Amino acid sequence: MQSVSSSCFADVLSEFIALTPREREALDALELRQRHVRRGAILQRENEPCGELFILRKGLMMSYVLLDDGSRQILRFLFPGDMLGISSAIYHEAPETLCALSDTVVCPFDRATLSGIMQEHPRLSAMILVYSQIERVALTDRLAALGRTSAKARVAALLLDLRNRLRATDKSIDRAFPLGLTQEEIGDATGLTAVHVNRMLRQLEEEGMIAREGGRVTLLDRGALAGAANYVNRYEGLDLRWLPPAR
Repeated sequence: MQSVSSSCFADVLSEFIALTPREREALDALELRQRHVRRGAILQRENEPCGELFILRKGLMMSYVLLDDGSRQILRFLFPGDMLGISSAIYHEAPETLCALSDTVVCPFDRATLSGIMQEHPRLSAMILVYSQIERVALTDRLAALGRTSAKARVAALLLDLRNRLRATDKSIDRAFPLGLTQEEIGDATGLTAVHVNRMLRQLEEEGMIAREGGRVTLLDRGALAGAANYVNRYEGLDLRWLPPAR
C-alpha cells in the first residue's frame, strides 16, 4: 500500500458543486491508501462478510449477483471516482459481488471514516445521498428497459451510458471511447446472449449510428442512438438547491 495525493471522488463531486478546501481535505481521507486489483479478481463477494468501502481510482469494475440457475446478472459498471460497497456500511454480508474488469486501483476505507465525514460535513453527506440516488434511478431505468424495450434499445442505452460515464472523468472523450467489455458482459448487463449482442451491434453499425474498430466504439449519431434507446442521462438536470451549506 502507498499514499495517493488527491481525491478522485472529490473530482467527481466537484462536477456538481464547488467544494471548499475543508471538504476536499475530508474526502482526501477516503483515499489515503491504495490497493491494486488485477483484471478478473474479486474485491468483494456476494453473501460473504464485508466491512470495507472503496473509492475506485483507476480502471473499470462491475457489480453482479448470481441467480439460482447459475447465470450472472450485472447490476452496474463502476468507473473512476465511484464509491464502491456502500452497502457494506449497513449490511454484515455483501449483497453483490465486486469484480475488476481491468487492472484497477481502489482506495479502501472503513465505516468510521465515512461516519466522521457525515458528522463534520453535512453537505458531503447529502452529496453521497445524491450520488446514491442517481445510481438508483439509472438502475431503475435499466430495470424498466429489461422488461419493456427491444434488444437494440438496451444495447444502445448501454453504449451511451458507458460513453457518458467515461467522459465524466476524461474530457478528451467525445464520440469515440474504448469499449472495455466483452459481448458476454454486455449480455449479462442487458439480459441478452452474446450472440444477440453481436447481432445488435452489427445492426447499429448498419444503421449508421456507431462504428467499431480495434476495441473502440464511435458514436456516429448520438441523437439517433438516444432516440432508439429512449435514453436519459441521469447525471444531468439535477436540482441541488436544497443542499445544506458547507461548513
